Amino acid sequence: MATTIQISEKLREELAARKLYEKESYEEVINDLLEDTMELSEETKREIEQARKEIKEGKVYAMAEIKKELGL
Repeated sequence: MATTIQISEKLREELAARKLYEKESYEEVINDLLEDTMELSEETKREIEQARKEIKEGKVYAMAEIKKELGL
């Protein structure tokens, strides 16, 4: 169920400035802000740790290397 909230004009302007595209709703803007403060899932934490391990082991490629290999 949708509801209406009251916000100040200043806050509305701040939310409008954070829109990624013109037709983005204020709900989407607020959800993006909330997402930034949420705890990472355990799966995401494991994936980050795995990525750090691969970087330390040198299992990474520079963009220039990939482009050269692909002939771009």
